Amino acid sequence: MTETHSDIIIAGGGMVGAALACALAKQGFTITLLERRKPDLQWPQHSYDIRVSAISRASQNIFHNLQAWPRMVQRRVTPYEHMRVWESGSGVALPWVPEIYFQAADIGEPDLGHIIENRVIQGALWEQMQTLENIEIRCPASISGLDLDEQSPRVILNDGARISTTLIVAADGARSSLRGLAGISTGGWGYNQTAVVCTVKAEAGNQSSCWQRFMPSGPLALLPMEQDLFSIVWSTTPKQAEGLVQMPPEAFSSALTQASEVRLGQLHLLGERGAFPLRLQHAKQYIKPGLALVGDAAHVIHPLAGQGVNLGLLDMAELTDILVQARDKGHPLGSLHTLRRYERARKGENIAMQGAMDLFKRVFSNDIAPLRLARDLGMGLAEHAPPLKNLLIRNAMGVAGNMPSLARVTR
Repeated sequence: MTETHSDIIIAGGGMVGAALACALAKQGFTITLLERRKPDLQWPQHSYDIRVSAISRASQNIFHNLQAWPRMVQRRVTPYEHMRVWESGSGVALPWVPEIYFQAADIGEPDLGHIIENRVIQGALWEQMQTLENIEIRCPASISGLDLDEQSPRVILNDGARISTTLIVAADGARSSLRGLAGISTGGWGYNQTAVVCTVKAEAGNQSSCWQRFMPSGPLALLPMEQDLFSIVWSTTPKQAEGLVQMPPEAFSSALTQASEVRLGQLHLLGERGAFPLRLQHAKQYIKPGLALVGDAAHVIHPLAGQGVNLGLLDMAELTDILVQARDKGHPLGSLHTLRRYERARKGENIAMQGAMDLFKRVFSNDIAPLRLARDLGMGLAEHAPPLKNLLIRNAMGVAGNMPSLARVTR
């Protein structure tokens, strides 16, 4: 079969892969995107995706700069202005409630971020891809063979087609088959936790707020969607998660209401429930000659801070900057000299975030009395230290420190 050529091949058309395709195409590269199955771009108006993402300001800037943000707003996005994080029932008398309250007004921002259904993000990016003539989408397509070198790597598809390129990017998720073909190993561990996800209706409305309660078995997050709806991410033991998924809807709604301490009134389940095992995973290396990993193919993080997709979007934005600079200087895109700049820029940042979230999870997911007292004191101190609290907000929003070009506000 005849071999074709593309400047860059991207394996995986999820949120990060599709965003990268749009970003590189806008910079004049010819892109071939390989995806096993085409996403559904149409769905009933009053249905809800049980998988959502908490999109930071940096990620919002990326979507805006890719011209995909208006498409998301047209479908459905929910800004939130407040976040409440608490732990109750320590049994120890404290001079304050172990709770932190963040609000956008404290740092002069209109909101802290947006909750967006994953299908809305992916759908908007796919629609944007289809407007760009220098993106070829091959779907369904999967890779069966891989030849890597710095000058002309190539992939072999299951149908026998061969495509040569200057760089291959693996954006095919946590179980990346391309990462496996490249012989890149991963490290990490399971958390012995499962996230139960669903959509619920709240008697007291969503109050433009995210809510998160820490319990010994894991955190419960309530992420606002529309006026009186929340997306639920309830991380708990696998055994309890199985019970929560299987119990009748009325019993589940009651259990969830009690777990939320009735802060939003009665909660009522809408539609299906899903369950997803949680783990930390990190690729031992992000690059090989002619290959780079981005997003979940490179790193998987605990969802308690909602940073997973935001880290992946920063990966693709950083890689875009580096590839544009390499092209402008006449450097090979797939050379280790070029790709090491990407790995240095992102690997340390991602490991640091993984470590922080892993520590956070371990500190809060137990009921040891001295440790519980220490963390309750810490939450109270943070609540009463506005500079520290505002720094935490700015870091989570992605408005602090150096950011890739796409993650910055354009005028």
